[in-house]
Amino acid sequence: MANDTTTRRATITRRTALASAAALVAAPALAEECHIGPPPHEKGPLVWMNMDQTELDAAYDQSFYSPLMGQILKRYASSSDVTRARLGQPQREAYGPTEIEKLDIYRAKQPNAPIFVFIHGGAWLGGAAKDYAYPADVFVNAGATYVALDFINVKQANGDLGVMADQVRRAIVWVYKNADKFGGDRNRLYVGGHSSGGHLCGVALVTDWEKEFSVPADFVKGGICMSGMYDMKPARLSKRSSYVKFTDAMEEAMSSQRHLSLLRTPIIATYGTNETPEFQRQNRDFVAAVKAAGKPAELIEAKNYNHFEMCESLGNPYGPNGHAALALMKLSPA
Repeated sequence: MANDTTTRRATITRRTALASAAALVAAPALAEECHIGPPPHEKGPLVWMNMDQTELDAAYDQSFYSPLMGQILKRYASSSDVTRARLGQPQREAYGPTEIEKLDIYRAKQPNAPIFVFIHGGAWLGGAAKDYAYPADVFVNAGATYVALDFINVKQANGDLGVMADQVRRAIVWVYKNADKFGGDRNRLYVGGHSSGGHLCGVALVTDWEKEFSVPADFVKGGICMSGMYDMKPARLSKRSSYVKFTDAMEEAMSSQRHLSLLRTPIIATYGTNETPEFQRQNRDFVAAVKAAGKPAELIEAKNYNHFEMCESLGNPYGPNGHAALALMKLSPA
């Protein structure tokens, strides 16, 4: 019996030692995986503000500040599946002639409901309306119709952000003109977007709607730009220029902060304190510029949220973006 006990103790000791050794081997890899911010490097020449090229590139690459990005993006998709199981499949409509120019409508339970149009992000490279269904629960339960847009990505558009912006604008106009098709109230239409979708939201909000689309200049009643970008100069200086074919004209046209004379609606800009320094600054500077132009704007800083958690919070009526969007629309959580 004593020998058996000694053997068990020895076995446990060996197992413990092996486990400890494995932990020591894994710890550096885990620490590296969860590193926040630009990679360790020797500081180079300044490219933008106090940032060198490595730091600026990281400031426009969310993966450096959100190490669990992949997991959260998968949760967008699985949460959207759950939402569709509750609400049913969306009403799918085409707003333009190409295959991608479609949108998903999650109808309110009552007629003449206000409308929220959502523009997804994805670094201008990816994303799909089907994976952004999860906020529909918040809006439908509060008495609104939720519309998620599909649109071309920048590589398919040969590097031209203007093509993406044109599709988004036409989609918003389609929703306004066709509100009767899904029981929406075109006179209570609001627009929001996150990340590169927040950028496209800002661009849409400074559109000359009357001149370009023959619709009322103020038909959009409010906008919420979530973790977006509003001045393209630093983005152009970053590694995003490897797939966006920036020109001076594109930089100017796609910088909503430079066209605030065309802004006709109150806006909210939001960001999380765990986002990249540039995405935080862009939203602060945008709201400051809108206020300096004498137009209504609100800035919401969400403590301890990263970039992807901010988008996810649109699906929570008490989260920073869900609460802000409902307040903008003068709606209460269900």
